[in-house]
Amino acid sequence: MSIPFISAEEAASYIKNGDNVGFSGFTASGTPKVVTVALAQRARELHEKGEPFKINLFTGASTNDHVDGELARANAIAVRTPYQSQSDARKLCNKGGMNYFDTHLSHVSQDLRYGFYGDLDVAVIEATEMSPNGEVILGAGLGMTPTIAMMAKKVIIELSSFYHTSFRGFHDNYVPLDPPCRREIPIYTPSDRIGSTVVKIDPKKIIGVVPSNASESIKPFTAPDEVSQKIGDNLSHFLAQQLREGKMPKEFLPIQSGVGNVANAVLYGLGENPDVPQFVMYTEVIQDAVMHLMEEGKCKFASTCALTFSDDAMDHFMDNIDFFRDKILMRPGEISNHPEVVRRLGLIAMNTALEADIYGNVNSTHVLGTKMMNGIGGSADFSRNAYLSIFSCPSIQKGGKISAIVPMVSHVDHSEHSVKILATEQGVADLRGKDPLQRAQTIIENCVHPMYKELMWDYLKLASKCEGHIHHDLRAAFALHEAFMETGDMLQADFGKYC
Repeated sequence: MSIPFISAEEAASYIKNGDNVGFSGFTASGTPKVVTVALAQRARELHEKGEPFKINLFTGASTNDHVDGELARANAIAVRTPYQSQSDARKLCNKGGMNYFDTHLSHVSQDLRYGFYGDLDVAVIEATEMSPNGEVILGAGLGMTPTIAMMAKKVIIELSSFYHTSFRGFHDNYVPLDPPCRREIPIYTPSDRIGSTVVKIDPKKIIGVVPSNASESIKPFTAPDEVSQKIGDNLSHFLAQQLREGKMPKEFLPIQSGVGNVANAVLYGLGENPDVPQFVMYTEVIQDAVMHLMEEGKCKFASTCALTFSDDAMDHFMDNIDFFRDKILMRPGEISNHPEVVRRLGLIAMNTALEADIYGNVNSTHVLGTKMMNGIGGSADFSRNAYLSIFSCPSIQKGGKISAIVPMVSHVDHSEHSVKILATEQGVADLRGKDPLQRAQTIIENCVHPMYKELMWDYLKLASKCEGHIHHDLRAAFALHEAFMETGDMLQADFGKYC
């Protein structure tokens, strides 16, 4: 069967108002880049005529400006899940312009298959190679592509020529059975292959192929600043100490790391610490730092869902791709983040918090409890099931006007039950085996910035007058947040008025 080449505009014309549309990729990597731009333009033209046009947007994780940015600016998104990180999409979400529901990344594929969100009308999939019989080789991000390729009524292929080398062999496409016939996920080491190197799509469903030569447009990560580097140093020394004390296997354990500059700094810290042995990763994304650690021999292997490399790093990766062929494997998000596998492999899970409270609860999504930042992503997939769940953040923001450690978080994504270790540039708080009061004392002593320590001790003293297993004075628990909203500075909080 001959599959025609079509323009981005023609491809966009097949997507209708109200359609459920699934997109390939995970973070910016592997996402479509030209069809969505044409789709946004079509939405603007229809809106100018007074005609409605919005789609329900389902992705593996965040995307990029080509997807979330273009469609948000065109007001073309009705429903969005599971994760976004583009500024225009964030603004649209926070002003109620789209119905955004935040969910765990490992759940989206199966929830689609379960029929929770209705039929999937169209899938738009970036490929780097394809055959007339519908066998597709994906690019730098996998996401939930095997599921949307299987479920979609119509498929649009965006064939990328940006990758000037073959990605053949890097993917492990696998869709688990659904209940009640689900079997175990047969991954026993991070390098185990369980699926196919290609995604097989019924050629009859493929509307056409759209050429593309756009990059992922991922900016280089900034070099670790002094604070991020100190967090990385603190955690690498802590993990080395755990090894010396026999609290983890002498072979070390696989690493999972979240995204962003702090996560990159933590990985660099592990790489530079001579007491941390060579390690492997089982994670959802790998960033520039991992590529460097592989070339230095510190990271031996990485199972991931996406290569979230900056454009410069991606060029370097492609120029040296044969070096990485036996060191990287890409899986669907529901497998890279699967709780069963996370528990079995015994991961060291390292993720980032927006804020944490003195009892160990973590907010990773909502600024001041109301404004969505990005979403929960895969952090809970890992933290709830990890051998060691670690959350880190700078102790202060905005020059000290915000403390990231507060009496009570303004929104809870990860409860105290899922957080074993909390780290800032000030130090590391080991919360294992501690009751609530002991956790509070440990966090204040080790993680709170000196500017805020006295305030935190004042709150704990006030709250300790209240009976209960967890000591809180609900009148004063959000005093820091209230002070910031009123004055722009959490340091202006005054617990004396509650005494």
